[in-house]
Amino acid sequence: MPPLSPVASPCRKQCQLHPIEKLCLGCFRTIDEIGRWTRYSDARRQAIVAELPARRQAREDREAALVARREAVSGGGAVG
Repeated sequence: MPPLSPVASPCRKQCQLHPIEKLCLGCFRTIDEIGRWTRYSDARRQAIVAELPARRQAREDREAALVARREAVSGGGAVG
């Protein structure tokens, strides 16, 4: 049986680090995970990749809640 290929980086080349959460908004890895990616075992990489969809969803949920709060404070609608 041939050896399994290493887990590829989830980088999407859309790097933007959130200033508070310290999370890349392109791939949703932390700055530490990005910096240490090549030193992690495949098992650790797989575990991180498995967490990314939940991280993305949590970020989207936080952003939606923030938008809703802003709309509630501002009167809730676009001007026009």
